[in-house]
Amino acid sequence: MTYFNFHHHFPEKFGIYNLYFEEKIPNTLFSAGVHPKDILKDFESQLSWLTKIATHKNCFAIGECGLDSLVETDLELQKEVFLKQINLANKLKKPLIIHCVRQFQELSNFKKNATVPMIIHGFNKRESIGTELLEKGFYFSFGKSLLQNVDLQLFFKSLPLDKIFLETDTAEIDIAEIYQKAAEIKNISIKKLDEIIKGNLEKIGLNI
Repeated sequence: MTYFNFHHHFPEKFGIYNLYFEEKIPNTLFSAGVHPKDILKDFESQLSWLTKIATHKNCFAIGECGLDSLVETDLELQKEVFLKQINLANKLKKPLIIHCVRQFQELSNFKKNATVPMIIHGFNKRESIGTELLEKGFYFSFGKSLLQNVDLQLFFKSLPLDKIFLETDTAEIDIAEIYQKAAEIKNISIKKLDEIIKGNLEKIGLNI
């Protein structure tokens, strides 16, 4: 069985590859965005690249993009660039893959600007934060942290199945490990979980 990897950095994997600025377009499905840590002073050149690349037939989503308190980029600049990417996603009707570090309240404020699905990738925060984000309508993608983070597992167990995706991000592990753990936590078969995630992909616009 081939498992869909919602967000990864390895072009040979099955799923959504995270394309870097000015990187060659792969023959596989990808997302493209301006990460908070990578924003340049001349960010218009990045947005120009993104606007062009985002119309490619293999570009399924905008991102990863978002807000991060731990990077050097000025937060107000992050907000400006993030909003422009939300507007682009709205225009193209493509979902947003979100990177967020210690800015979840601010992220919730940005949600009202989006008319497309917003998926928080690599979610690994406490249940109270997850519950608030769930109420706002966010989707969640879980990665390596799901294997060992007990608090995260408790949140995942309570999370509706129609709100989840699974990913490896930059970790060099087999996505099958994460599917196996997720199925165990949810007490369902891996086959059933795979079907559910494929259904969730259809809901946000991707038929595989």
